[in-house]
Amino acid sequence: MVLLVNQGRASENQRLFNNAVIRVQHLHQLAAKMINDFEDSLLTEERRQLSKIFPLSFCNSDYIEAPTGKDETQKSSMLKLLHISFRLIESWELSSQTLSGTVSNSLTVGNPNQITEKLADLKMGISVLIKGCLDGQPNMDDNDSLPLPFEDFYLTKGENNLRESFRLLACFKKDMHKVETYLRVANCRRSLDSNCTL
Repeated sequence: MVLLVNQGRASENQRLFNNAVIRVQHLHQLAAKMINDFEDSLLTEERRQLSKIFPLSFCNSDYIEAPTGKDETQKSSMLKLLHISFRLIESWELSSQTLSGTVSNSLTVGNPNQITEKLADLKMGISVLIKGCLDGQPNMDDNDSLPLPFEDFYLTKGENNLRESFRLLACFKKDMHKVETYLRVANCRRSLDSNCTL
């Protein structure tokens, strides 16, 4: 009986992981489409200027301590990767309102609120996965309760400014790629696969 319960819990956990990966993949694809559409709407000179600017730009999420590079990501525990993913998604909760405004002004992506809703769904799913990993153990991540620095970082920027719109979209794409990578590796860790390559 206990074995059946554990198997049921494991398959439910796998379903939740799969859902989280699918949701973040969709957000990453949406981010890539948004930035491509945005770049397509620019003049050649504007595009050239922006491509030089962004690599030097700063994203709000740069304050969130995260693995740097593939090796560090692969060495990180499943729980750590879930916590970082949660914080990255959380860092876009307020900013997604500006993102939706940028999108609705210049692009066609359907309902502008869909990004905020999808982020909220993903955050809830990751929260459930974290609780499942802890399984009654105390949460040792002190950073979890800290307020996000500059949580209105993108909201204070001029929405009509070309550079800021581009940076907003580029940061969103970058962060969704990070979350997708971390969730894939965490899912692989869960299966105890020794070959969790990126």
